[in-house]
Amino acid sequence: MSGPPFAPWEEAERFLATHPEIEAVDIVLVDANGVGRGKIIRRHELESLYRQGRHLPSSILGLDVTGEDVEETGLVWAMGDADLRVWPVPGTLAPLPFTHPARAQVLVSLYGLDGQPFGADPRHALARQIAALKEDGYHPAGAFELEFYLLDATPGPDGRPRPASMALDGRRHDQIQVYGLDDLDGMQPVFAAIYQAASAQGLPLETLIAEYAPGQYELTLHYRPCLMRAADDLIMLKRLVRAIARRHGMIACFMAKPFQGRAGSGMHLHVSLGDGAGGNHFSEKADGELVPVLRHAIGGLADTMAESMLVFAPHANSWRRYVANLYAPVEPSWGVNDRSVALRVPAGPAQARRVEHRPAGVDANPYLVGATVLAGISHGLENSIEPGPASRSGQPQPAPVTARTATMPRDWHQALIKAEASAFLKQALGPELHRSFTAIKRAELARVMAAVPDLDYQLYLHL
Repeated sequence: MSGPPFAPWEEAERFLATHPEIEAVDIVLVDANGVGRGKIIRRHELESLYRQGRHLPSSILGLDVTGEDVEETGLVWAMGDADLRVWPVPGTLAPLPFTHPARAQVLVSLYGLDGQPFGADPRHALARQIAALKEDGYHPAGAFELEFYLLDATPGPDGRPRPASMALDGRRHDQIQVYGLDDLDGMQPVFAAIYQAASAQGLPLETLIAEYAPGQYELTLHYRPCLMRAADDLIMLKRLVRAIARRHGMIACFMAKPFQGRAGSGMHLHVSLGDGAGGNHFSEKADGELVPVLRHAIGGLADTMAESMLVFAPHANSWRRYVANLYAPVEPSWGVNDRSVALRVPAGPAQARRVEHRPAGVDANPYLVGATVLAGISHGLENSIEPGPASRSGQPQPAPVTARTATMPRDWHQALIKAEASAFLKQALGPELHRSFTAIKRAELARVMAAVPDLDYQLYLHL
């Protein structure tokens, strides 16, 4: 049996010839929580991965965020914990230049033994939505932004995490200093290593920003003509940032809201629809007039946002990020050149017109975010949904109550209930992934609700 038409052996053969120092390879399968799981294989085993695939158990996609089985996914003992087969993703075999002895990594996707895509693999959900839009002449393009904190590897005097001291001189501060260049200079050894490693991996890493809290940073990636590759970029960048930070005695924190009263970390997705010939379906014909395809895309995203929020905010901590006036959108609003909204049309030339989708936290899975966003766009295009009036910059949020805003979930549990009942989300993710993802989230909710946090003792112990 031949494998699915993905990465050819010749790609790996050229890589190994160029990198004789590589001794082993991480094979990385991304689960529903966005966690990379897999194996480290030896150099000589890479050829069989490319020619024959590699067995991995179905249960690897039925794990909660702690790595424990969630039987309700139907992917563990209901399948006898059966082996399926992973195949390498083209263009993702890359060195890990910070490893000694030298290793590489390659992303993989999971297939049945018959070669058919396995429905619970998040990457396949995005592939289906891309293929559906391409059938109608739309080619999804985009890029993700990565916000995160750099923290000390050891807690502060109060026993809690704290922002990392400057790598150059050990200096600490508790000021926000958004867009501050001095902070970036102070972390130069860390970010120099990140840029060097990104270059070695072929990641189009671009701008570095000091974000809206001490120890918070943002890295941007160059726009890709294929949204799948943009999601692969984000997965690879997160692994890279975490590894480099660890080697500098720091923790790269991808929690959506690690600190009370400080900004949360988002994973904004910039998305547009190409025409396959270098054009952009979102480009306006007259200055300042959004074309119908862009308006309908925004309308579809707004219309489906309420039932999609579990994808954009998948964990208990995710919901702490949605605080007014801290740049995390709390309503399905839209606007032009306005960072207070959920769906922003950035300023810029018409040929670069796009939507910046802002609700997702950095803890979300980029494949699931991409699949859900594209499904929302398709929904808007198919039904010619108008988004209503744009929010006016400087006006109080949230937007006026409408059928959409009135049904927005206000917490994690409401988001889970909406997601479980959503026919739209089932179509966006596919029935297998919809079932396994919501089962994993329900198991995580039960774990969180069963725990007794310190706050309970502070509020109730003596009262």
